[in-house]
Amino acid sequence: MFCYQCQETANNQGCKKAGVCGKTPHLANQLDELIFEVIELSVLNNHLRQTNRDDLQASRLITDALFTSITNANFDSEAVSTKIHQIRDKKHELKNIAHHYSIPIHELKLNFLPPILGQASIQTETNQDIRSLKQTIIYGIKGVAAYVEHARRLGYEDAIIYKTIEETLSQIHKKEISLEKLHSYLLGVGELGLKAMHLLDKANTITFGHPEHTTIKSNIGEHPGILVSGHDLQDLKELLDQTTDKNIDIYTHGEMLPAHAYPYFKKYPHFKGNYGNSWWQQTKEFEKFNGPILLTSNCIVAPPANATYKDRLFTTGSTYLEGTHHIPLHHDTQTKNFRTIIAKAHQCKPPEPIDNTELHIGFAHQQLSKLKPQIIKSIQDGVIKKVVVMAGCDGRMPSREYYTDFAKALPSDTLILTAGCAKYRYNKQYLQPNAQFPRVIDAGQCNDTYSLILFADELRKELGLKDLNQLPIIYNIAWYEQKAVLILLTLLSLGIKNIKLGPTIPAFLSPSLIQLLQKEYHLSTINTVEKDLKDFGLK
Repeated sequence: MFCYQCQETANNQGCKKAGVCGKTPHLANQLDELIFEVIELSVLNNHLRQTNRDDLQASRLITDALFTSITNANFDSEAVSTKIHQIRDKKHELKNIAHHYSIPIHELKLNFLPPILGQASIQTETNQDIRSLKQTIIYGIKGVAAYVEHARRLGYEDAIIYKTIEETLSQIHKKEISLEKLHSYLLGVGELGLKAMHLLDKANTITFGHPEHTTIKSNIGEHPGILVSGHDLQDLKELLDQTTDKNIDIYTHGEMLPAHAYPYFKKYPHFKGNYGNSWWQQTKEFEKFNGPILLTSNCIVAPPANATYKDRLFTTGSTYLEGTHHIPLHHDTQTKNFRTIIAKAHQCKPPEPIDNTELHIGFAHQQLSKLKPQIIKSIQDGVIKKVVVMAGCDGRMPSREYYTDFAKALPSDTLILTAGCAKYRYNKQYLQPNAQFPRVIDAGQCNDTYSLILFADELRKELGLKDLNQLPIIYNIAWYEQKAVLILLTLLSLGIKNIKLGPTIPAFLSPSLIQLLQKEYHLSTINTVEKDLKDFGLK
């Protein structure tokens, strides 16, 4: 196998014997095969689109498969095999349509899969810069697909996004393509990321209302609980509806924390609170929760052999874990029946407390707009000299303590803006509040980086600046997987410079591509806290 799509890849070079995430070589190669089937289906559907005979179901299969292949989402070989066969069946169907309408497809050069997958796939590209650009584009597209799938779950789709995904993957399929063209497609993926985040923001806010500043405590109730992890708000809604008046409390974990800020969810008295921290701590936190856990999207950690909670794990959507219970979507009603997880909860004890904290959440773009006059006044009065964006992903590596230390070392005249699970490195630390709002301004999930982008542009306009880089904003971003790759590409597509990325530069970036990003965007990796504070002009 060969995989280097996540930040924790072996030796920051690539996993070759087994995935650091827990994937076996067989599963890793299946996921490679799935991606190449997706690319071919994209080529075929994009070609048929030129004659207005493209297939919406094909587009949906493509985004679902891309989301399935994201890091820590699918650990079930049978589930991946099923998706491969679904895509092959759809390819066969579209080829028959092309034949029926005499649409030439021979020049598309389909069925190009190599006999050996994994390292022998795109890795066989001899030009490392082309290989690097193609891989980065694929990883960014995976991030787009994740957001698109969450929006579709709420009934929102965008044909332009589907079209652009398939056009872009069709370029990846080409053997002969210039570096210049790939550079343009790379930034195009960033632009597409902004559209995907806008679509998901629209879906979430129309369905559940705009997030409000909310204080959340880690309360523990007397009833058995169900813990919801991942990112899918529709799954949470349906579970809350089906557990009403059943003496079961519902808790959030990891990236589901922001759900408490949406007005819609505040009507449920059994929506108790947040339990635990970031995704990578689930192996110890799930043990203490005692009840069942619903994994709604990526960020699964395969349970260790001695785990007692595996029979309490339930997956749904694009997530699968071999040996656990999967809750499917009913295709006629487009809903899910959670009776099995509810029955399991009634057999379990209430959770054990693991901390006693209070978190401030809900600072998405509408709430940030309300705070804007205070923030601008604080900037103009010198109370706030720098706004520090510390969004992105958390992870297991000890080097990520850097982000806790960096946040604690920031001077009191700074304000932290965050989104994603990176916040768990500092949102439970005591950081002296500044001015009239919390020191850590939490916009929500990783996709809510969109709110931070909107807010930055509002500040730019209010302060009469021409360029986002003229704002007193600095960027210290943590990455782990493909949604973070997409967010970085989105920031670069907006022309934002001087971003520090960590803990490490992605292994899939070639030396030449790194040099280009350093030259054009002054992108750099983190160093020591002391040096980075000095680089940012904070010491």
